[in-house]
Amino acid sequence: MVEVGATTTGHAAWREADAPHSDVLRLGADRPLAMDAGVSLSPVTIAYQTYGQLNADKSNAILVCHALTGDQHVANIHPLTGKSGWWETMIGPGKPVDTERYFVICSNVLGGCLGTTGPASTNPATSKPYGLDMPMVTIRDMVRAQAMLIDHFGIDQLFCVIGGSMGGMQVLQWAASYPERVFAAIPIATAARHSSQNIAFHEVGRQAVMADPEWAGGRYFETGHHPTKGLAVARMAAHITYLSDEALHRKFGRKFQNRAAPTFSFDADFQIESYLRHQGSTFVERFDANSYLYLTRAMDYFDLAADFEGSLARAFQRTRTRFCVASFTSDWLFPTSASRAIVHALNAGGASVSFVEIETDKGHDAFLLDVPELFATTSGFLEGAARARGLASAKGVR
Repeated sequence: MVEVGATTTGHAAWREADAPHSDVLRLGADRPLAMDAGVSLSPVTIAYQTYGQLNADKSNAILVCHALTGDQHVANIHPLTGKSGWWETMIGPGKPVDTERYFVICSNVLGGCLGTTGPASTNPATSKPYGLDMPMVTIRDMVRAQAMLIDHFGIDQLFCVIGGSMGGMQVLQWAASYPERVFAAIPIATAARHSSQNIAFHEVGRQAVMADPEWAGGRYFETGHHPTKGLAVARMAAHITYLSDEALHRKFGRKFQNRAAPTFSFDADFQIESYLRHQGSTFVERFDANSYLYLTRAMDYFDLAADFEGSLARAFQRTRTRFCVASFTSDWLFPTSASRAIVHALNAGGASVSFVEIETDKGHDAFLLDVPELFATTSGFLEGAARARGLASAKGVR
């Protein structure tokens, strides 16, 4: 049996905040980041990974935006878990996002805990982790930081920006904030604003973290303890929303875990209980509790239409970006209706847009899994965009 919130040894995730196993861009006081909260943040560190080669005119760059609990290790072995990159089904040589053709960039988002400035990072003013002294972060702030990274590479226009869930929100924000810098965009399993139901789910998770006595008002670093139990419960609750009832039933049903009959106790009698406890206990080894609070809040605040006088179409008015929007039939966290709203707004704004609803019972997490229809859609769209952009077929060389 896996104990929910079992204490980790070493707390490697928190060490990654200041010393990540990836490349970093450090921006000093001369390049502060203006944030939606009305403050400027400096210095700022952005941790990132790259794959493939940037071509001579820097026209083959694809930015991958990660979801809530993702990070920059999209197509390499994760330094903390030892597992493959979280999107190696999609990215790599000969795959839909072909690293023999494209230069792929993925950065840890602002507010994260794997090397980009966030609540686990050291505040230079106090020499202690920021904790709740970190300014509140928005999706637009994340994109502003990513734009500074893209500037660092000297890339004027990204060939494509792609991401699912919270990553899809970043894709939409990129297209709205920097339309001239995005040739193509692929938002997957996402929405232009967070629903009240999703905000409610996030609040349950945040309250679980903050109710853990070890949270210590966000100052747990100074106590030497961590709110692992609360964070594990938050992860368990969230993980249910990433799956579908059909997928859960197919995988677990009502099967018992290593026993033939119930124990008539609160032990993990069912396989699904054991699975969720495992998800919770492993999550706390690679993620910071305060980052979880900040990033869920950033998703809650996201409402792209609100920035354009309540009109989502205005966000994409006269854009020249090519869009491919994808949703999944069994995704009840970001249902197809949310994707259709994006497509309707793009059509109203005169954008070039294609849309696919993929039939699968894998739920919201389908964008991370082996779904051939998604791979075919992505490959086909990128191939068409590459021809329009004038990119050659091999290794991004023109």
